[in-house]
Amino acid sequence: MNEAPKYPMRLVVRRTGLSPHVIRVWEKRYGAVSPQRTTTNRRLYSDADIERLRMLHRATLAGQSIGQIVGLAPEQLRALIALDEAHAAPVTAASEAPPIRTQAVPYVDAALAAVERLDAAAFETMLARAAVIFSPQTVVEEVIVPLLYELGDLWHEGVLRVTHEHLASAVIRTTLGQLSRGFAPSATAPRLVVTTPAGQLHELGALIIATVAASDGWQAVYLGPSLPAEEIAAAVHPSEPKAVALSIVYPADDPHLYDELKRLRRILPKTVAILVGGRAAKAYDDVLASIGAVKPAGIAEFRTTLATLRQPHPRRRSRR
Repeated sequence: MNEAPKYPMRLVVRRTGLSPHVIRVWEKRYGAVSPQRTTTNRRLYSDADIERLRMLHRATLAGQSIGQIVGLAPEQLRALIALDEAHAAPVTAASEAPPIRTQAVPYVDAALAAVERLDAAAFETMLARAAVIFSPQTVVEEVIVPLLYELGDLWHEGVLRVTHEHLASAVIRTTLGQLSRGFAPSATAPRLVVTTPAGQLHELGALIIATVAASDGWQAVYLGPSLPAEEIAAAVHPSEPKAVALSIVYPADDPHLYDELKRLRRILPKTVAILVGGRAAKAYDDVLASIGAVKPAGIAEFRTTLATLRQPHPRRRSRR
């Protein structure tokens, strides 16, 4: 294998499936690889670096902690991966992180660095600056959503702890609340109830859904995370929404969630649609199909779904 470093970061990202931030953190904190630098301080990686990052990525996807495996030799890593993958359940692909516009990249990177330092003030300042420069829609879709994907990856890889997630959640929740107040849907706008099912404690995806819906002129009724089917249904009857939107992020193998989703469909009015998104939603494809749930692939498709739901149903012509 060619040991000469010659590959830039963008190519390493494409070949390994890791985000630039995860690669940098693995280098700095764990010494996973040691890229060389050009005279202009750009990182260059070798074939061996890329192969090692690939193996580390596969091992962490199988549930290993980066801190525990980073010191393993290549042959040890290969043996560990083979063992883990032989005993693993079928892996469901997570939603692919959306591309980030070039102008938004510095804000996402600076926000991630602030979260890693547990610097809430710097994190909040960076999001506030983005809100001044970009439109609310751009802040949500090009800064906050990619940021959530990055934070999710870092948490999954064991780079970030629950403390980091709580800090990020608090700041992002405040930012999304401020953005939502600027949308001011009309009193006659259609309603969307937004929550996460019982056992799904990660709420940022649901907050994103509520904010996007509000930006499209919907009255988004956000109920908070981890609600049983009966509580969701109880909120539906007085608010008379067109749909219930659920975010499913983690875990991807909750056996109780199947019954929760079936129960929710059973007790909801048939006229109320169920929309489901989130990184772990694909793991529940079978039950989602059985209850007739709509699973938009990304924000653009979610907006299209909302637009379709908003259209009045054509009235049947009476026979003479």
